Amino acid sequence: MGSLPHRTPDLPTPSTPAGRDGLAALLARPGQAVIALDFDGTLAEIVPDPEQARAHPDAVPALAALAPKVASVAVVTGRPAGVAVRYGGFAGVPGLEHLVVLGHYGAERWDAVSGTVHAPDPHPGVAAVRAELPGFLDELGVWHGMWIEEKGRAVAVHTRRAADPAAAFEALRTPLAHLAARHGLIVEPGRLVLELRPPGMDKGVALAAYVRSVGATSVLYAGDDLGDLPAFAAVEKLRSEGLHGLLVCSGSSEVAELSERADVVVDGPSGVVGLLASLAAAAGT
Repeated sequence: MGSLPHRTPDLPTPSTPAGRDGLAALLARPGQAVIALDFDGTLAEIVPDPEQARAHPDAVPALAALAPKVASVAVVTGRPAGVAVRYGGFAGVPGLEHLVVLGHYGAERWDAVSGTVHAPDPHPGVAAVRAELPGFLDELGVWHGMWIEEKGRAVAVHTRRAADPAAAFEALRTPLAHLAARHGLIVEPGRLVLELRPPGMDKGVALAAYVRSVGATSVLYAGDDLGDLPAFAAVEKLRSEGLHGLLVCSGSSEVAELSERADVVVDGPSGVVGLLASLAAAAGT
């Protein structure tokens, strides 16, 4: 394994050999690298009301500095692509002309070049679940403190506002799984949120397909939640096929699974933004 080229003091040292190889490859050939990032908890802080989530104030400047130096920057999120674009402030930013947002776990795609969202027809089970959820939660006696988030092609139930968020989360897992199954959906657990969405697509599928379409030789993926585990697994599989990868965890005490598999752990969105800025500086030297 070679030493890291263009290294700056601000760049962390990955904890694994594969991670060190991934960072070395990214810095040696940034024009062949994909930088892929989750949104909530990674570029934006987790907030009690998901509609109030916004990208870290330094996220767009860091991305704009890094994007022209790499093959592509992709935001991979469970949110609708258009919502992530608005909450991120990604549209019309110099330097982000080739940013791509893969929304709804890759079912939707927005690109800055066209400024449009491409997506298939929504799954009918989502509308059925959306209509049924309020009464369903009421019957369970857990409506108080719950927050239903409309996500277009999915619907999510947040427990962060409940008196005991963790207990409410666990109490809802099985009933919501049964509700989802009745309508042909699956449940995606996250940080005090349970999302009901169509099967067949996840961040790993979306990320692997995108990396291959770009023809990248290295990929960095940063995430913070259980929904990012498929993307981590996709990077690990790409590594087994000869592509270099770097796994970054936006650190959280709520999700240990990611930090245990990551090559680099940073301190939440501010740490992710700092890493992006350091990569931009290192790739330009």
